Amino acid sequence: MSQLVTIFGGSGFVGRYVARRMAKEGWRVRVACRRPNEAQFVRTYGAVGQVEPVFCNIRDDASVRNVLGGANAVVNCVGILNETGKSTFEAIQAAGAGRVARLSAEAGITRFVQMSALGANADSASDYARTKAAGEAAVLEHQPTAMILRPSVIFGPEDQFFNRFAGMARFGPILPIVGADTLMQPVYVDDVAEAVVAGVLGQAPTGIYELGGPDVRSFRDLITQMLTVIRRRRLVLNVPFPIAGMMGWGFDLGQKMTGGLIENTMLTRDQVRNLQHDNVVTDGAQGFAQLGIEPVAIAAVVNDYLWRFRPSGQFDEVTESAKNLKV
Repeated sequence: MSQLVTIFGGSGFVGRYVARRMAKEGWRVRVACRRPNEAQFVRTYGAVGQVEPVFCNIRDDASVRNVLGGANAVVNCVGILNETGKSTFEAIQAAGAGRVARLSAEAGITRFVQMSALGANADSASDYARTKAAGEAAVLEHQPTAMILRPSVIFGPEDQFFNRFAGMARFGPILPIVGADTLMQPVYVDDVAEAVVAGVLGQAPTGIYELGGPDVRSFRDLITQMLTVIRRRRLVLNVPFPIAGMMGWGFDLGQKMTGGLIENTMLTRDQVRNLQHDNVVTDGAQGFAQLGIEPVAIAAVVNDYLWRFRPSGQFDEVTESAKNLKV
């Protein structure tokens, strides 16, 4: 019988790519997620019954334990960008990661891959970065041989980075951003998934790996590149951090006052704190090179999924060609 991997958050942005790759490797894949009814698409990644979405609440011991039965390896891709209700950074990224690692160890599972983030720092002013570091520590306490991956900003067809700002660019001549001079090293989602699979298959030494793509750019330069791809001219306006902090406070307050009915998907105070620091791979850190992976450049991918934000969508190139026709 083929081996089984349980992927926590396996229907999410990164998790679905990991699930697809593990299925191609011949493994059975258990996708542990909060809404399995909305994750039925993962079944198509393998043969009938090879990939199965199952319910799991990472905040509950019994729920986590139930999805670990019979597993040979565990991947934890669960993470959040904004706190809502009981899903706080502490509960999900720190305590949740520790719970998965502890119960995996109790079940005798020693092959473990933890998805963290570049910038994870126990002393960070950002709750996101601080709890990512706390999650790493909790994982290593119970799974000392775990592989921990710290990717920079992740891009791909379902990303919340280029897609988000490309969507914003459709409205008005100005595109505001926070931290225009902050450096980033975006990494392609399937490259991250390939790194995860290398860890699950034992094809790479355990330890911490920082994952960044071949392009190191300022936030402003990345947005300018995106605007070129979608063929829209916009004034990229940098919002100073003090003003951005006040904006984040207002959006956070709106979410709190509505009891979470109106989720803050615009800008949080914690995101402002994060954007004040570069998000690039540390000199000398283990990364793609040690995993034998050649990361894909931004330009090689974004045209394939950002075309829908062009003025004429998929027909934009046809429209431009028609303008060059001689009557």
